[in-house]
Amino acid sequence: MTQDERPATIGTPTRAWIMLALGVAAQASGTVFVSAPAFLIPLLHTERGMSLAEAGVLAGAPTFGMVLTLIAWGALADRVGEKWVIAGGLALTALAALAAMAAQGYVWLGIFLLVGGMASASTNAASGRVVVGWFPKERRGLAMGIRQMSQPLGVTVAAVAVPTLAAGGGVAAALAAPLALTAVLAVVCAIGIIDPPRSAAARPDGLPSNPYRSSGFLWRVHAVSVLLVVPQFTLSTFGLVWLVADVGWVTLAAGILVGVSQFVGALGRIAVGVLSDRVGSRIRPLRWVAIAAVAVMLLLAGMDAAGWAGAAVAFVIATTVSVADNGLAFTSVAEMAGPAWAGRALGAQNTGQFVAASAVGPAVGGLIGLVGYPLAFALVALFPAAAVPLIPSATAEHDRL
Repeated sequence: MTQDERPATIGTPTRAWIMLALGVAAQASGTVFVSAPAFLIPLLHTERGMSLAEAGVLAGAPTFGMVLTLIAWGALADRVGEKWVIAGGLALTALAALAAMAAQGYVWLGIFLLVGGMASASTNAASGRVVVGWFPKERRGLAMGIRQMSQPLGVTVAAVAVPTLAAGGGVAAALAAPLALTAVLAVVCAIGIIDPPRSAAARPDGLPSNPYRSSGFLWRVHAVSVLLVVPQFTLSTFGLVWLVADVGWVTLAAGILVGVSQFVGALGRIAVGVLSDRVGSRIRPLRWVAIAAVAVMLLLAGMDAAGWAGAAVAFVIATTVSVADNGLAFTSVAEMAGPAWAGRALGAQNTGQFVAASAVGPAVGGLIGLVGYPLAFALVALFPAAAVPLIPSATAEHDRL
């Protein structure tokens, strides 16, 4: 019996929840590394004279590194399992963080941030496989929603820790947090993770069937996710500096608000995951989230004149909505790809998202420099608007499953 065929009465074993917890912790630690440069932007821009576009390039270096290796890590997870992909990738990320702390000049800092991003991509593809492998279909929305908490939780830690450490000790001190977290989690995952049992959908010749050839469903979900990631990374990259430079918050208070908004967003991912389990569809809630993303970015565009309290509320709402789609899309991709292709499909899913995300730093930073924050936020709303008609129908989802 495959995992998709397990009856709901069997329930979910305790081991599955332990693996989920380790997967969340592993990816959160990698996210702290990837997110850390974004929270160095106020230091680099306001105190060291970097333009927003230049600081955005540095902030986007880890994300671009992830783009280069996501599919390769996913393919490796398909072949050898999740345990050593996650543990090994985190160990390499820790080494890159150590090298970045000792880097001389911004060029070398960018190179080591790029290498660390390449290594941290291991957790993105492999931790998704852990959820698909250990949880039955009727619990995957909840489980993947919890797993998707790792990204906003990692951003929360970075938002609170990095500006504080940077203010006291500069860039090197700020990178001590991701170094410690990735090093510890590498050891914990090497000891604790157990690869899930596997089953494979195969063609008559015994080779795994390619889900990309039988339908355009996965391609459309990938495209939708690329568009929806633009408002997410706009807020995670420039939210702090918007609150400080445009709204007038002090850096510490702004960092705390960004952290709170990411935590609320993490809870929102669980909520939409549970909703998808209840309605029996990942695609229908994904459509609702895309429409809401258009609305909240337009709301945020009008907040400059609303005062600090209005801006804070709007920012929390916008951040929560902007991250809500990830778990839905990831679960849909993993289910449609099947166990033999889940790692590669999730790698492709992440690759498309992070290609877009790596462009957000310099592109939106340059846009803000030209037209200001309100109009830039309004223009970003065009991306989720374009995603709505690309979302596959719920009928197509049902037919594929």
